[in-house]
Amino acid sequence: MNILIEAIGWIASVLIVGSYALNITGRLPTESKWYVWSNIFGGLFFVINTYFHQAYPSMVVNFIWVIIAVIMIAKRKKKQH
Repeated sequence: MNILIEAIGWIASVLIVGSYALNITGRLPTESKWYVWSNIFGGLFFVINTYFHQAYPSMVVNFIWVIIAVIMIAKRKKKQH
């Protein structure tokens, strides 16, 4: 289980930092579904990892990160209809 939790944490890091790097270099726009979904999954994976490590302040920050990304998805879907 511990290896799985650590793998989830590393995947979260790659998703969050990778999408940010691609965004800041102009390769992945903020409006891209890949950017938003990377933030959702990266944030959720960090929530799992930080909960396991009892790093509750980080867990809360990442939970809020996920909520913001989900709101972005909802707003985008609302505009499409």
